[in-house]
Amino acid sequence: MNDISSSNKAADAAFSSTFSSAENAAARPAAAPAPQKPEVPAYFQQFLGFDFGIKRTGCASGNRVLGGANPLPTIKAEAADARLAAVEKLIREWQPNALVIGVPYHPDGAAHENTARALKFGRQLRSRFKLPVYEVDERYSTTEALAGGARDADAASACIILEQFLRSLP
Repeated sequence: MNDISSSNKAADAAFSSTFSSAENAAARPAAAPAPQKPEVPAYFQQFLGFDFGIKRTGCASGNRVLGGANPLPTIKAEAADARLAAVEKLIREWQPNALVIGVPYHPDGAAHENTARALKFGRQLRSRFKLPVYEVDERYSTTEALAGGARDADAASACIILEQFLRSLP
């Protein structure tokens, strides 16, 4: 099996665990409720994906027709205002229908500090830009990006997150 297909299978497995069944949801810790499979209107074609980090936020653009994502320059900003200003520039340039963020969890599905930070980032995006924000379980996205030899692991992780989301769409 080549690296790409095994990488895709690992990403698909991680993503499918995001949209778990009701029986799996009961076993998940209360701090990390099972995300629901998003209902995304068919006319939503263009998306921006983000791998949130305190110092760096990876960015990617993708579209539904091609089902792929392309890395964009990583936002290097610790202050929320600077980060959101950089996101605003991307939104003006790419004019997405919606945004996709990776939400990190521990391997067992439990939430941690960065889970709350990523969810807060999603709320900030929704509030400021009035665009739908979809959340994707991003466990192992950085590991996958580094294993793939990414020069910019943050942007590559954003691509992985966005591609997982795009593969979930009908």
